Amino acid sequence: MRYKISVLYGSVRTNRQGIRAVTFISNQLRSKGFDVQVIDPMLLPLPFLDKMFKEYPDGTAPENMQIIGDHLSQSDGFIIVTGEYNHSMPPALKNLLDHYQKEYHYKPSGILSYSAGRFGGIRAAIQARITLAELGTPSIPTILSVPQIQKTIDAEGSTQEEWLLKQTTRFINEFEWYVAALAKQRNEGRPGS
Repeated sequence: MRYKISVLYGSVRTNRQGIRAVTFISNQLRSKGFDVQVIDPMLLPLPFLDKMFKEYPDGTAPENMQIIGDHLSQSDGFIIVTGEYNHSMPPALKNLLDHYQKEYHYKPSGILSYSAGRFGGIRAAIQARITLAELGTPSIPTILSVPQIQKTIDAEGSTQEEWLLKQTTRFINEFEWYVAALAKQRNEGRPGS
């Protein structure tokens, strides 16, 4: 089965470096047979949260919100790519995540964190894990953490770092296991239904 995965990215800064991680993980997922859609708030901007997607009558949500909602609904899982801003997620990523709810339910997420420094955004990843659980898209145990993003992954999304390629394979294999397991359970029915 070809699973659909949304890669959610949250930086809207000038000269953002995390787009390297987005390109890298998207390419790695595609090479493993996943159908990948990148959701980037720089390309599909949303307003600061006022009304959630679910609060709009069908067909009346703003265009970008509808496009993102459709992608999320059709996805079997999510990869969250987060930088670290003051030990937490970028505000554009949190805003993107918070606009939706049922679109995430009973689908797994994986966290790829990065930073310019040596800790690889791991503190933001821990914050993301809390939010993702509350949204109903529990994150897999492994976190893919990329330190010194500007050196580790090039502008085309490639790396020469064997440790990163090895860790990415482990991360994707674990993620795929959860995607398949939860897809099977969703097909059999949801809790309380």
